[in-house]
Amino acid sequence: MSNYSWGPQDISAPAAKKLRQVPVERGMILEDAISGWVGEVVRTEKSGGMRVIVLEDRHNRTKSFQAGFGFLLEGEPVEIVEPVAKSSKSQTLISASGSRAVSGHKARTARASRIWVEGKHDAELVEKVWGHDLRVEGIVVEPLHGVDDLASAIKDFAPSPTRRLGILVDHLISGTKEEHIVNAAMKVPGAAGNVLILGHPYIDVWQAIKPETLGIKAWPVIPRGTDWKTGILKAFGWPHATAEDIGLGWQRILSTVQHYGQLEPQLLGKVEELIDFLTTEDYGFLTID
Repeated sequence: MSNYSWGPQDISAPAAKKLRQVPVERGMILEDAISGWVGEVVRTEKSGGMRVIVLEDRHNRTKSFQAGFGFLLEGEPVEIVEPVAKSSKSQTLISASGSRAVSGHKARTARASRIWVEGKHDAELVEKVWGHDLRVEGIVVEPLHGVDDLASAIKDFAPSPTRRLGILVDHLISGTKEEHIVNAAMKVPGAAGNVLILGHPYIDVWQAIKPETLGIKAWPVIPRGTDWKTGILKAFGWPHATAEDIGLGWQRILSTVQHYGQLEPQLLGKVEELIDFLTTEDYGFLTID
């Protein structure tokens, strides 16, 4: 009997119909497929790294939803995506992160501040979605290849008000080894006020990609004692025996990500907060998540 909750699947197979992408706009009537709420789009805004749409029903009640999958438009399942920005001269371009793209802008000279992530895959995902924003702001993302010696790495970096660090940690939840590592790291001289460490709850950054982006209902459940990435690829029925197999599997997964709406909110908000921390002079009181 298999240890997995479901058998191998080929997510590249055309089993699931790709939904039509519809840019959100005021006045359209949408139904939330899960709750059954039907209403007119009366407002849309970006909040915490997400595109939020507000639907007003026939009783003038409003309810907010995250744009993306799970909506019906005239009975048709659709994916609600970024609105089409209009301009009297030209259409405003939107970057993969949902921000306004700056055309013709030369990359800013890199700041002394840095964003650190745990590994190469984390860095590649952040670059794919936030790459435009990072180049505009002059922020470099560097992989740490693990956080076991995070305190020493911060000490060597020597953070200061003009040399800040924003650090994204995998599986940073209460009671974990990662929490103890972060608490010790923030005691390094110079860290307070100059280092912001945030985390997401996922075992690996792969899991921060919404399952529907890959055409699956949920990420496989991997038994304890099994390498998580190896287990994932095995569950998909993909090659998984070597480091090269892991790398090729990740590239196949990464290729499905085109915009921020395909990532979980728990990752989106954290990355944007780290970027704000490194680029906003009057960033407020800092806390470890």
